[in-house]
Amino acid sequence: MSPLPKVAFIGTGGTISSIGRDSLDLLDYTATDRRLEADAILDAVPEVRRAAEVIPVRFRAVTSPAIGFPEWRDLVFLCERVAAEHPDLAGIVIGHGTATLEETAYALSLTLTVPLPVVVVGSQRPISALSSDAGLNLVAAVRTAAAPASRGRGVLVVLNDEIQAAREVTKTSVARLQTFRSPDFGVLGQVDGDGVLYYRASERRHAPGTPFDLRPLDALPRVDVSYAYAGADGTAVRAFVAAGARGLVSAGLAPGMTPPAEADALEAAAAAGIIVVQSTRAGSGVVPSTTRLRQRGILGADNLTPQKARILLALALTVTRDPAQVAEMFATY
Repeated sequence: MSPLPKVAFIGTGGTISSIGRDSLDLLDYTATDRRLEADAILDAVPEVRRAAEVIPVRFRAVTSPAIGFPEWRDLVFLCERVAAEHPDLAGIVIGHGTATLEETAYALSLTLTVPLPVVVVGSQRPISALSSDAGLNLVAAVRTAAAPASRGRGVLVVLNDEIQAAREVTKTSVARLQTFRSPDFGVLGQVDGDGVLYYRASERRHAPGTPFDLRPLDALPRVDVSYAYAGADGTAVRAFVAAGARGLVSAGLAPGMTPPAEADALEAAAAAGIIVVQSTRAGSGVVPSTTRLRQRGILGADNLTPQKARILLALALTVTRDPAQVAEMFATY
């Protein structure tokens, strides 16, 4: 019998690590403030060791709203260290809360330096709950990270037996198990039993090999998201500019537009040298670079959600402040 593949499991906390008051505590479990570290999660799901030789790596155990740039940078460095310590590693799994899971996954997909498959996994129900999805999601993620077919696909997200691209996936429901969706293009593949099956690939570029280097950075440039609504008058945009924003993302109305006063504020920001990117609050669809946007000096976000457009714009600003080069990055990544 051939040895099992070796996979590292990094725990960052989240629902997949959480312990509620009892087995029916599905919604208010964060009140206990109890979360398991990576090794304890593996002990709670012994079945995962039938899929791979899993190496637990402690990171921290927090709710995912507490995760941002410092944790992304530390995870990049931690993945480098783990890969160097285990040259025979097949892949890496990162356990994560679902609230910001898609943002961490996309940030890592733009900044990782290791060539291994990296899979981000979470759960909708705490590991202590009746019918929790934590255990099976973890097993599926480990199988995906260990699969040779997962190499070269960028950072992957695995929940509910589905494999999604970090760039495309978004959380669409507060509590349902089928919350993570890729609205425009659908899943990359699925995990059925011990089979990891792929049906398509994402065409956009991803790490390793991107120009985004986190090593010299203490923080990302400030980029804020302004949410459009009927009657928005630009107050939020002006406040972000006053706070020192170097970039702005507009979560616009579904066509990729904003109310007139908001549009004027965004145009003024662009004229002042702030890079402004127009996204949409719709959750799917491409915002093209229209004549109206070009006349205002505003870039289109392609089909990135506002929260992901913010990440790409912040990283782009560590490389260039040329709007044409930033636009090219949005067409590339």
